[in-house]
Amino acid sequence: MQDNTDMNSIDKTKELEMLIAAVDQNVTTLAAAMNVNCRAIIVNQCHEFAYSTYVYKGNDIQCFHCDERGVGKSRNIGILHSRGDILLFADEDIKYREGYDRDVLAAFNEHPEADMLLFNIRQSEGRETYYNTSYDRVRWYNCGRYPAYSIAVRRDRLLESGVMFSQLFGGGAKYSNGEDSLFLMDCLKKGIKVYHTDITLGREIPRKSTWFEGYTDKFFFDRGVLYHYLYGRLAAIMGFRFIFKRRSSMCKDKSFGECYKLLCSGIKSCKKR
Repeated sequence: MQDNTDMNSIDKTKELEMLIAAVDQNVTTLAAAMNVNCRAIIVNQCHEFAYSTYVYKGNDIQCFHCDERGVGKSRNIGILHSRGDILLFADEDIKYREGYDRDVLAAFNEHPEADMLLFNIRQSEGRETYYNTSYDRVRWYNCGRYPAYSIAVRRDRLLESGVMFSQLFGGGAKYSNGEDSLFLMDCLKKGIKVYHTDITLGREIPRKSTWFEGYTDKFFFDRGVLYHYLYGRLAAIMGFRFIFKRRSSMCKDKSFGECYKLLCSGIKSCKKR
């Protein structure tokens, strides 16, 4: 996708800042590998506590090194140390195209009604969960499709809401994934206006998943726990819908009934607390 941004459509008083979650990375080369074109905070989960900074393409890159695990924790550290007007969440395995930074700022300038915008990232084959072809409102029933790296948000609105990422879900946490879905749901509950766009910012570099190990018992159990927190009394219905739509790929080693039973056991485990 070429950069066709009209420079007059960008509010030059606004600043974009990327919040990058990484694990055991060489942070000094990461900005170049991702083609970072704005200020950024890298939170690198490794085996030490340290802080470092450098400049890449004239932009300050802050690096927080920590030995604690959990992608939700990393994203929260980024939020707490952020200074930019618009925050763009990112992962270490995304390569951004030239001009993505201008397009993000231009999109927020064009849509003052939006507190948060969800952008396209071309995902690796077999990992596709979403791709937007239009500009439209995101609601509670369809917010579970989007990864955290699709999200950009006005920092002042996010801080006003008090919403942070769950540390129970996601890579390195107790439950497999879903911290991004919970974050979006919490934002919607707090009145943050969320829209998706058809703008593509970059592509995902293929790599081994940090959390997905196949459609195991834990996968379905954890999904049940997630749906309890996402949908409450509708958790079982939404869980049935989730497995039924994907039964051809999910139910190869287990029957549909077995998969759904595992999901329901995750839901029930929450109700006993």
